[in-house]
Amino acid sequence: MNFTNRSSTFVTVIVPCRNESKYIRSFISDALTQSSESIEIELIISDGMSVDGTRDVLHEFSLADKRVRWIDNPRHIVSSGLNLAIMAASGDIIVRMDVHTRYAKDYVLQCVKALEKTNAMCVGGPWVAEGHTPAQRAIAAAFQSPIGSGGASSRHVDFSGWVDTVYLGAWRRSDLTRLGGFDEALVRNQDDELCLRIHRQGGQIWQSSGIRSAYVPRASLAAVYRQFSQYGYWKIPVIQKHKIPASPRHVAPFAFIALMVVLALDSPFWAPAAIGLVVLALLYLGALVVGTRHQRAALRGDDPRWLTLAAAATMHFGYAVGFGRAVWDFGVLRRSGSQAMSQLTR
Repeated sequence: MNFTNRSSTFVTVIVPCRNESKYIRSFISDALTQSSESIEIELIISDGMSVDGTRDVLHEFSLADKRVRWIDNPRHIVSSGLNLAIMAASGDIIVRMDVHTRYAKDYVLQCVKALEKTNAMCVGGPWVAEGHTPAQRAIAAAFQSPIGSGGASSRHVDFSGWVDTVYLGAWRRSDLTRLGGFDEALVRNQDDELCLRIHRQGGQIWQSSGIRSAYVPRASLAAVYRQFSQYGYWKIPVIQKHKIPASPRHVAPFAFIALMVVLALDSPFWAPAAIGLVVLALLYLGALVVGTRHQRAALRGDDPRWLTLAAAATMHFGYAVGFGRAVWDFGVLRRSGSQAMSQLTR
């Protein structure tokens, strides 16, 4: 394609995917509407060797629209797929998208404006979860609540300002290339690690409330547990690499659960431990109720409000278990990232 003599800003949208035949068609159709008089896009989809018909859909779209390109990602994981797409990109600006997220019509335009108006090395919008079923809406409420998010600014829908991380992200291609792209030793948390690297190299990250999208959360507690267990598990390689967590909230769930376990083990032999366990359990239950109150109040009449409490607790417990397993695997057994690839699920 020839992109010389352009008067509009040229943007490459990069998308990792694998086995997304149910969603990829509607996603591509939505993504292509991001083009406007001032924004021209190419869409590069890095496919992790899908076997469910996704590749047929990608081939169909690439033949029908020159803006759509797709490439193979033989390693399957998100970080390698993103890097392959970055290497194939032609745009001056790189915007990352996810197949399971819906976007405002001006999402890419707002990313470009935020990069132009700030000196940020990375920009993005808030991470907003919106469910379609009663269970998803209840889980989304936990995801958005202060107790579920740990107070992260990235979950505040109306917040614009400097943050430690953003959802998905957009960068100048020159900056992203200079940073070295995403760390392919990480199956998860490669975006958080990149944000931490940006800060440690003197860069800044800006969140704009005008960059609007809606993430579709998992639909069951089992799926939420697997998701957050992976988040916790892959946080340890990030901490090992940089010798420090990006935020205290990344360690808090594991520290709390570990304390509860220690008290539970000591309770039969030491009365103060039993009392402390009961007090902590009651305080935690109270924090769940208070921390999810406003989100639960916004649920529909038939939505299971109890599920929001259960989902928030599942997020904490799953993250803590994954974190603890990683401490053992990476810290004690000295496993490598490639040896831990079996921890990957969607």
